[in-house]
Amino acid sequence: MKKLLHEFEEFIAQGDVMSMAVGIIIGGAFTSIVDSLVNDIINPILGLFGGVNFDQLKLNLLGEVTLNYGSFITAIINFLIMAVIVFAIVKLVNTVTNQFKKPAPEPEATTKICPFCKSEIPIDATRCPNCTSELPVEEAPAEEEPDPA
Repeated sequence: MKKLLHEFEEFIAQGDVMSMAVGIIIGGAFTSIVDSLVNDIINPILGLFGGVNFDQLKLNLLGEVTLNYGSFITAIINFLIMAVIVFAIVKLVNTVTNQFKKPAPEPEATTKICPFCKSEIPIDATRCPNCTSELPVEEAPAEEEPDPA
């Protein structure tokens, strides 16, 4: 039992779990802001043009049974606004993250091309295994000395 509690404690202490928890809490708070934006600002403005507030749209089915499709339209508007905002935030975070990433170093070459038969051979080969030509020795470029001037 102690081991299980210790494993659970390690799981909770991981950065990913804590980040997810913070994201859920902020997402819940942000949802109420978007709900207010839609219900208190967007719906009344749309009501000016259409003469109807979406929340009040409903269809009577039988007696007191109603189909509140206006609330559904409001939920769709909320979703679209949230999706656009989340997309913008993720795009911004990815852009900022990519600016600070160092490019991956180029892997060192392990092969070279034979100057005689143009086949690919190991970089440290001194004779081509395909055409058996003796390869010229490539010297490392000499470092230039700085000008004393």
